[in-house]
Amino acid sequence: MRRFGHGLVLGKFYPPHAGHHHLVRTAQDRCERLTVLVCAASVESVPLADRVAWMREAHPGAEVVGAVDDVPVDLHDPDVWEAHMAIFRAAVAGPVDAVFTSEAYGTELARRFGAEEVCVDPARTLFPVSGTAVRADPVACWDYLQPAVRAALTRRVVVLGAESTGTTTLSRALAAHYRRRGGVWARTGWVAEYGRLYSEEKLAAARAADPGATWADLSFASAEFPVIARRQDAEEERAARTGSPVLFCDTDSFATGIWHERYTGGRSAEVEQRAARTRRDLYLLTDHADVPFEDDGLRDGPHLRPWMTGRFREELEATGRRFLTVRGDREERLTAAVTAVDALLAEGWHFADPLPETR
Repeated sequence: MRRFGHGLVLGKFYPPHAGHHHLVRTAQDRCERLTVLVCAASVESVPLADRVAWMREAHPGAEVVGAVDDVPVDLHDPDVWEAHMAIFRAAVAGPVDAVFTSEAYGTELARRFGAEEVCVDPARTLFPVSGTAVRADPVACWDYLQPAVRAALTRRVVVLGAESTGTTTLSRALAAHYRRRGGVWARTGWVAEYGRLYSEEKLAAARAADPGATWADLSFASAEFPVIARRQDAEEERAARTGSPVLFCDTDSFATGIWHERYTGGRSAEVEQRAARTRRDLYLLTDHADVPFEDDGLRDGPHLRPWMTGRFREELEATGRRFLTVRGDREERLTAAVTAVDALLAEGWHFADPLPETR
């Protein structure tokens, strides 16, 4: 099988899927050097930078570059072809020896680069998926997506609330509910509250020094909360990469900012900046009114619960986050939460249409 010096794979990768990755791997196996050119139109809803980052992560041995291409595709118009080629040539360094493609336009693309065309699985028999199919129904195509793309598409649902209001119970129950649906949903993830583990370890360390130490003897410094927020975000991202199209989190870095206020009396700019960088799709606020307080040795007391519930609600509203306050017994809360999550999932993903193509 002939090997090439410099190969090229070109596409929108909107978003990238298993067929794209097979194409790139095939090209890498046959080339000394491979350039992957990601072309994105301004009207498309997945940023070019994200697509480039996803392809670089999936194919570290390739040179992945990006270009904005706002020229509609018309395979019958030489002037349109030349407008595209000007963009392609500006982005791709050096002459190209082979163009690897699964598309019908590969022949003309290779000719214009003065390269050999290598056609890879044009019938998509190995990976029966396309960007159009992924955009139309990401859930049906979930198994064809790489972890980074899954993480970007996963609907993230956060359960938050004051102490002893059932956040862990509800978030666990939601994850179990969706896992029972089977199929791709069987991998639905749940992210534990890292602040809880951090507190347990902090109390254990205090008791190692003084066996009589209690929760009331501990104090928290402002610098501890960014540590908690970073770990919480990292666990959330890890779970989103490996799970189903929905992820349930027992608190998040946004909630960590409110806990910082509770223990230090002020806000943490670092925690709030971190919380703003990660998208969450729905918050479920567990009301304190219907849940009796249980002291497990890591809680301050029932008197703080109304204040905490109020602060969560105020900040959710002030920051424009989508949320639902859940009340009642366990079954009532779970029913209301499932209804809200189902409504979120039913909204779909709403990819913007790419530029029109004339073939």
